[in-house]
Amino acid sequence: MITITDAAAAQVQEMMKEEEDENLKLRVGVKGGGCSGLSYGMGFDTEVEETDNVIEQNGLSVLVDKESADVLEGVVIDYKQNMMGGGFTIDNPNAIANCGCGSSFKTATRAGTPEDC
Repeated sequence: MITITDAAAAQVQEMMKEEEDENLKLRVGVKGGGCSGLSYGMGFDTEVEETDNVIEQNGLSVLVDKESADVLEGVVIDYKQNMMGGGFTIDNPNAIANCGCGSSFKTATRAGTPEDC
C-alpha cells in the first residue's frame, strides 16, 4: 500500500525518539482541504482504531484509516535533505492534480473540498 523509504523511516524514528514514547505509531491519512481539495496528514498516534490498516515497514508501524487507504495506494513517502533544510515528500501515483505547495492534491475519484491557499 504505502512505501516508506529508508531515509523517511530513519527521520521518523529519530522524531519518535524525541517523543520518548515506545508505543508511538506513524499515522498517515488524507482529509479534505488545501488548494486542490485533499491534504495529506502525518503524525504520531498510540491508538489503533478498528478502521485502521496497520503496515509494518522499515521498523515502523504505520496506521492508515480505511477511508484514506484507496487514495494512498502506491504512495511513496521519502525524506530529502538539502541546503535549505529537510522535509518529507509524498509521491502519489493517484494524484491527477497537485497544488503549487505540494501538500494538497485530487484524484480521479476524489476531489475533496478545496480551500483558498
